[in-house]
Amino acid sequence: MTAPGDTATRLRRLLAMLAWLAQVGEAAIDDVAQRFGIAPDALVGELEMAACCGLPPYTPDQLMEIVVTEHSVSVRQGELLSRPRRLTPTEGFALAASARALLAVPGSDPSGALARALEKLEAALGAGALSVELDAPAHLEAITAAIASGSELEIEYHSASSDRTTTRRIRPLRVFAGEGHWYVDASCALAGGLRRFRLDRIGRMDTVLGLPVTPEPIAEELPAGDGSADGASTGGGRDLFVPGPDARTVRISIGADRSWLLDTLPTSGKPEVVGDRVTFEVIVGGDAWLDRLLVQLGPDARVEGPPEDAHRTAAVAARILGRYEMEKT
Repeated sequence: MTAPGDTATRLRRLLAMLAWLAQVGEAAIDDVAQRFGIAPDALVGELEMAACCGLPPYTPDQLMEIVVTEHSVSVRQGELLSRPRRLTPTEGFALAASARALLAVPGSDPSGALARALEKLEAALGAGALSVELDAPAHLEAITAAIASGSELEIEYHSASSDRTTTRRIRPLRVFAGEGHWYVDASCALAGGLRRFRLDRIGRMDTVLGLPVTPEPIAEELPAGDGSADGASTGGGRDLFVPGPDARTVRISIGADRSWLLDTLPTSGKPEVVGDRVTFEVIVGGDAWLDRLLVQLGPDARVEGPPEDAHRTAAVAARILGRYEMEKT
């Protein structure tokens, strides 16, 4: 069984469970738990939380009906939640434009399920096919080809956070567009793991010929279900946190009573609870971000490693106090 993940992962799993249960009606708790990789007691807790979901004004008749017995669980969505949603013309046009943009990504299937659904939507809207043109960055076609063939690339990459250019060997896994930019998630030999690169910051790029000769084999892949079938998407990559090229890991400990904060942080690995403190690893993209995090965590936070960051909490506090004293004078 998998351990409970971050909030976004739990929500996606819960929505998947509810959709499946609404379809089958009733199922054994153990069967549902095994199907979705969650412990039976955790499954019951998630469903109890979902029982509070519904439509305004959230009266009992507008909530999902979830019945949990000793051995089974059943879900009934309710009359309004069971009805197919009726889109306004504006909503339908926005959905059609988004689908057409997704089909414009190199590598998308022009005759797949999305294309067939889009044809039906455009027919219902009473309009001809939309035309969507996407600005493609210089390396997009070569990177999508590398994803399809499993090839490695050697790139020169300029990092905005460190203002330096490095040469890296990467194995691209997924390319996607989000917030006005194109990104590629790739296994990076220099970083020794999965990293996210902005395509417009890639300079020279060459295909690595022959057998891979990375310093250490990289076995890290994208989690199942988070990538598109063709390796290209327009936004799906934002659901998965992938660190930038210059990210590093820092160990921090805080009081166990504040462990709920971990759901809001880009943590790595499983937290360790010893006595009244919890120690976790957080992925840091730069010193300024780490300083802000330590301020937000409060004076109880301690940096456990690496050694060069051990005195950062005290240093940040001293800088803040110094500025405060200067403003008083």
